[in-house]
Amino acid sequence: MSDLSSSIASDRRAFLAASGVALGAMASGLPVNAASSPASGEGRSDTQPQRFRLGLNMSTIRGQELDAAAEIEIAGKAGYECIEPWFRKLNEYVAGGGSLDDLKKRIDDHGLTVESAIGFAKWIVNDPAERAAGLEEAKRDMDTIARLGGLRIAAPPVGVAKGETVSLDDAADRYRALLELGDEMGVVPQVEMWGGNPIIGTVEQALYVAIRSGHAKACFLGDVYHTYKGGSSFESILLMGPGALQTYHLNDYPADPPRATIRDADRVFPGDGIAPLTRILKNFQAVGAYPVLSLELFHPDYWKMPALECAKIGLEKMKAVVAAAT
Repeated sequence: MSDLSSSIASDRRAFLAASGVALGAMASGLPVNAASSPASGEGRSDTQPQRFRLGLNMSTIRGQELDAAAEIEIAGKAGYECIEPWFRKLNEYVAGGGSLDDLKKRIDDHGLTVESAIGFAKWIVNDPAERAAGLEEAKRDMDTIARLGGLRIAAPPVGVAKGETVSLDDAADRYRALLELGDEMGVVPQVEMWGGNPIIGTVEQALYVAIRSGHAKACFLGDVYHTYKGGSSFESILLMGPGALQTYHLNDYPADPPRATIRDADRVFPGDGIAPLTRILKNFQAVGAYPVLSLELFHPDYWKMPALECAKIGLEKMKAVVAAAT
């Protein structure tokens, strides 16, 4: 058994007890996360039906090499409700003379919201100096996204050197530090799993880190492809609830290549693969969770399409998948 597996097994009772506390709070209506949006329940009346909001992760049109302003225009014209930009593009736009105020106006003019954003701050690494620099990067990212009206950022297990180990308990402590920074900045970092990653490569590991952090705003950024790649079960959704599930990357995967060799670039439009998307969405509904569904793809063939065409096809396929499950 690996060190990571041993860590999970040894703390199984604590993990399940914490899960029970979290689920009990959700069931009783107690607040489990202070950072919410219309997608996670805030601002709804009792008569207002819950529904999935559909967003565009800008990776889907990354290959078209548009700037941040053009990406926003594509999302708005295609009919998305929200976006998930990448900090690299935002920073390049500002470095090239653009302004965040201009981007915010474009977002508002299209009626979009910024539900999450993708960055790669090294918050989880062992080296204290490198980790401190990572937190500074995360602080800058949080400031950027807050100025765009954003609510959350992704917190993936990035930067750990090959062959190096980070214990799940250390990861949880470092995630808590990131969450506390988020408290100051008004932005919530979502612990993200990368399927097969040696540190947080399964849903189970991500949930352990979130629960072990002991922070009220801890939450999980899931992904159809990464759940499959990491060998986790989609039934794990049934152990969570609205507070834990605020944003979720929607995509699909083909039968070939197999799990062992499948890559990010193999992801396909929702409904074009073999993922149990109807069951996934029904599992969300079963626990009262309606996370923002953000289309995250890296397919080179999609990058050859005109960006607007790609975005429109993706949205229509997302709508079809949601319609089949609701």
